[in-house]
Amino acid sequence: MWKLLQIELFKIFRRPRTYIPFVAIAAMIFIIQLGLKFDGLSYMELLMSSLSDTFNMPFSLMLNGYLVAFVILNTLLIQVPLLVALVAGDMVAGEANMGTLRLLVTRPVSRTQLMLVKFGASVIYTILLLLWMALLALFLSMWIFGTNDMFIARDTVLEHIRAADVMWRYIAAFGYAMIALSTVAALAFLLSVFAENSIGPIVATISIVIVLTILSEMRIPIYDNTVKPWLFTSHMLAWKGFFYSRSDGQGGVINGSVENLPSILRSLGILLAYIVAFVTAAIWVFRKKDILS
Repeated sequence: MWKLLQIELFKIFRRPRTYIPFVAIAAMIFIIQLGLKFDGLSYMELLMSSLSDTFNMPFSLMLNGYLVAFVILNTLLIQVPLLVALVAGDMVAGEANMGTLRLLVTRPVSRTQLMLVKFGASVIYTILLLLWMALLALFLSMWIFGTNDMFIARDTVLEHIRAADVMWRYIAAFGYAMIALSTVAALAFLLSVFAENSIGPIVATISIVIVLTILSEMRIPIYDNTVKPWLFTSHMLAWKGFFYSRSDGQGGVINGSVENLPSILRSLGILLAYIVAFVTAAIWVFRKKDILS
């Protein structure tokens, strides 16, 4: 199995388009960092405009690497799932397109093992993409902008997180994002089983994510309490909950706390259920599939 996984990873990183998401993420992060470096205070004033009349806002201290990373994650974790689909949607359909799928299933491994290895390679790619994003969005921002306490505007509340209480929250947020992006990878992986060309699953995954994201943002009374809570896109951004602390009842926050941890864990459970469902369906379909190419 390990040897087969190495082969799948080699095939992924042999293709030039594999590196497109890495380049795209780097370019977008550099643009955001450059903009905030030269015009960050104007952005902060706009972002905190609803609170500036209530609080004396120390904008120069608030604009630091921790906040910049939070802004970048809010911006990019909507687009990154689309980049993950470029690889996951090619895992099976790409083999069919090249005519190597029939040869692949003649190896002395079961189809189930083959599919698990292919999905495992997709998840490893997703993790590497997130690590690259963390390196640029968090650590590079810390180097460029420095570090300090973190302030987050939330409706009419200003969330204040001590500098020593920030890093574990980013670790948890990136860990959650790994599960969220793996859900998109599992969807693209499932769709790739039905196609003979990788373009179809990639476009279909992007379309589904966009449509479901729009549906997740709609506010319709009956829909909000029935369908919306079960869409996986409704839980993609629940990582932000790690940056909301519980109040101590005296106007302060409790260090190391999370305001609504059960809700985050519920969202995490729903995403994991989607991953299991997508991968299980992909394995079932592939085992029944006639390989003709």
